[in-house]
Amino acid sequence: MADLISMDADGTLRVPDEPIIPFIEGDGTGVDIWPAAKLVLDAAAAKHGKTVSWKEVLAGQKAFDETGNWLPEETVDTFRTHLIGIKGPLTTPIGGGIRSLNVALRQILDLYVCLRPVRWFTGVPSPVRHPEKVDMVIFRENTEDIYAGLEVEAGSPGAAKLSAFLRDQMGWEIRDGSGIGIKPISEFGSKRLIRASIEYALQRGRASVTMVHKGNIQKFTEGAFRNWGYELVREEFADRAVGWDDCDGKPGGKLLVKDAIADITLQQVLTRPDEFDVIATTNLNGDYLSDALAAQVGGIGIAPGANINYVTGHGIFEATHGTAPKYAGMDKVNPGSVLLSGVLMYEHLGWQAAADDIVRALEATIADKVVTYDFARQMEGATEVKCSEFASAVVDRL
Repeated sequence: MADLISMDADGTLRVPDEPIIPFIEGDGTGVDIWPAAKLVLDAAAAKHGKTVSWKEVLAGQKAFDETGNWLPEETVDTFRTHLIGIKGPLTTPIGGGIRSLNVALRQILDLYVCLRPVRWFTGVPSPVRHPEKVDMVIFRENTEDIYAGLEVEAGSPGAAKLSAFLRDQMGWEIRDGSGIGIKPISEFGSKRLIRASIEYALQRGRASVTMVHKGNIQKFTEGAFRNWGYELVREEFADRAVGWDDCDGKPGGKLLVKDAIADITLQQVLTRPDEFDVIATTNLNGDYLSDALAAQVGGIGIAPGANINYVTGHGIFEATHGTAPKYAGMDKVNPGSVLLSGVLMYEHLGWQAAADDIVRALEATIADKVVTYDFARQMEGATEVKCSEFASAVVDRL
C-alpha cells in the first residue's frame, strides 16, 4: 500500500515498498524527458519488487497557467510533508514573479546541499582526452553567498541608502551608479555543508575532500569557509579525518581534507582531475565548477543533481539543465539528466540495486551507440533515436 516516506529520530529515512513521491513534470522539454525517465525508473523499481506512487504537483509555467501562481503553496507543502521529490526543469519568470523557482524551493525548504556527482559513462562523447579520470562529487552550499538575493539595483533608492551607510559607517567608497550585492557566508552554513561532504566521503570510502574557495581575496567570507572547515575536522572528525596542514598531506589511512583556490581548481580539474574526489564549496563556485565538470563528461544534458537537507530529511532531485522550449514536445532531447537524478534519488532512498541497474543499462545503451541527437551528432556510426525510444532502449537492457 502506498505510504509516505518518514524519518526516524536518528536521521534514518524510513521508506515503504510503495512510497508516495511528488514530481514536477517541468516546463519546456519536461513534457518529453519526465515520461521517459519515469518509464525507466518504474521498470527498475519493479525489477526489485518496489513501486513508486507518483503524485504530480505544479510549479513553473504549468502552475501559472492553471493557478496564476508560479509556485503554489500546495506544492511547497507537499514537498515538506512527503520529504522526497523529483522535478524537471522550470521556467524562471522574466520581469516579475520569483527570481528563480529553483532557488526559491531550495531556500524555502532549507535544502542546504546541492549534490552534483560528475562521472563519465563509457562511450559518451567528451572534449577531453581522459574523461574516465573525472569521478567527483560536488557539495555546493545552497542557501548563502550571492544566491541569497541580497542586492540593490544601481540608481535605486535602496542603492543610494546602502551606499551612504557604507560610506558613513564603514568608510567604504562605492562608485556612483553601482549595483550592490551582499555576500553572506556563515559559520553555521559552512560547517553543515562541509560536515555533510565529510560524512558522505567516509560512508562511501572516498579518499579526500577538497574545500574550494577564493579565500586569498575574500578573506572573511570564503577564507572563513576554509578555516571553519579545518576547524570542523579537528572538532568532530579527528578520529577519522585529518586536515592537510595537520598531516603534511599524509593522512595515514584517514580521510584527507584539503583546500584549493577556485580559479586554480578550474584549471586542475582539467589537467589532473584524478586528484579530486569529493569537493565542498560555496554557492557560486559550485555553480561554475559543476557545469565546467559536466562539460568534460558529456554536458549538463546528462548531469544529475539533488538538493538535500540531511538533518530534516528533505530532498528534491532535479534535472540540472534549462527548459529548452524550442525543443518542447518534439520527443528529441536527452532525458539523461532527470533520469540520473532519479538514480540519485533511489540511492538516497536505499534502493541501491535498482539504481545500479539503471546505470548499467544506460551505459550499455550508450555503448551500443543508441543515443539521442546530442550524442549522435558527435559519434560515428550512432543510431539516433527519440527521447522516448532511448528510454525504451534503456528498459530493454535492464
